[in-house]
Amino acid sequence: MRDYILFYLNGKRYEVRGEQAFMSLADFLRYERGLTGTKIVCAEGDCGACSVLRGEVLPEQDELRYSTINACITFVHLMDGTHVVTVEGLQDEQALSPIQQAMVENYGAQCGFCTPGFVCAMTDLVNHNAYQNPKGQTHLDEKQIRNGLTGNLCRCTGYTPIIEAGKAVNLAQFTPLQKRYNSPEMMAELRRHRSVPIRIQAGNKDFYAPLSYAEAVTFKQAQNAQIFASATDLGVQINKERSNPTVICSLNLVPEAHALSESGGVISVGARVTLNELEHFMRGHIPEFARLLKIFASPQIKNKGTLVGNVANASPIADTLPFLFVADAEVELTGPNGKRRVNINRFYTGYKQLDMRPEELISRILIPIPDPADSLRLFKVSNRKDLDISTFTAGFRLRLENDLISQIAIAYGGVAATVLRLPKTEAFLQGKPFNLETFQAAGAIARSEISPISDVRASAAYRLKLAENILLKLYHALAPSPAEAVGV
Repeated sequence: MRDYILFYLNGKRYEVRGEQAFMSLADFLRYERGLTGTKIVCAEGDCGACSVLRGEVLPEQDELRYSTINACITFVHLMDGTHVVTVEGLQDEQALSPIQQAMVENYGAQCGFCTPGFVCAMTDLVNHNAYQNPKGQTHLDEKQIRNGLTGNLCRCTGYTPIIEAGKAVNLAQFTPLQKRYNSPEMMAELRRHRSVPIRIQAGNKDFYAPLSYAEAVTFKQAQNAQIFASATDLGVQINKERSNPTVICSLNLVPEAHALSESGGVISVGARVTLNELEHFMRGHIPEFARLLKIFASPQIKNKGTLVGNVANASPIADTLPFLFVADAEVELTGPNGKRRVNINRFYTGYKQLDMRPEELISRILIPIPDPADSLRLFKVSNRKDLDISTFTAGFRLRLENDLISQIAIAYGGVAATVLRLPKTEAFLQGKPFNLETFQAAGAIARSEISPISDVRASAAYRLKLAENILLKLYHALAPSPAEAVGV
């Protein structure tokens, strides 16, 4: 057992003990280390000004995987076993990095408040493409840059000069962070520390990072601890003083929590598997879910947030839930008496209420891969395409036989206190011909099964209309084109 957090910062080793371990990473960098390039603006993970790069140890590889995260909604204790690189760590001694130089030459900054975050996010994008470079590119294109910077906001420069700066960077002239910070000593120490549990007590605060789910359950039961996987939502609540957990149990050192695999047609997702990891994995298994995850949130959030966290948060507008409902996913709960599974369609008993005992934690999500004969479609309606909370969500899994609907599962989000299955609409569609008239009639039934509220994102009337229209969108998404219908 150790009483400190170990991580490297811009290549230098740090042990953090006591109260500092509970600080937000952004505050630690600015106020304890004097690295003022990391700006704190929204404190919600929305603007990207606090972006830094986190290097994580990959299993059975002698290198780190770097990705950007929001330092404002993460904590020092969650950085154990990582290498953190800030904007100050990107320059080569006194020379600017290629990304920093490109920002200068293309006038990519005015007030400069957001600039370090943009530089870190763009470095992540350039680093990934320069290191792997599957397309053999010499420069990034505009689409890549826009997608990579969806988690960064600028209020005064305008995005054109920033995008031009990204396009100007020559990938062949960029030294990947894996090579620049290639230290066998650092790698060995980070790996060694992952097998040693942590306990830090400071004042009324108590932090524990065990090596197994069983140990986490024991601690949670004894201390009434708050489980931390990635804490993207908890980070916001803590910053906005809506929550103040003093006893924390981290799953960071639990190997099983990082496991992502497929066996027998079922995908197993551990509690610490990030949404970015899941998106890449799903491209080869459930492409429609991967497509939804692409617009789930910013890269910074997906590099840290987890599927289990999205499920545990129990929001009625959680983007992943309609898919999990129609896929008949199961939630694995681990408690003092072992493991049990609950079908996610029965997991939510009311607003933010779960079929979960106080001493249990969510250890895995188990997702059956849809049958190849099934058509899966997932929809998200929001005011913006990128980095926006959903107004309405829907998931459909449908099977056709001889132009008749033989099976269908429907789930809507944003229309009630929980995500809903629509049994009356499903029953109506069962056995009906696959045509526009069928889906028009189904829309009226779907409307009758929900009771949405009006809030800042949309009115109840708007959501009721969406409940009807999304079925028409489903029909047109699956219906053959005129050319296909006549065999052209």
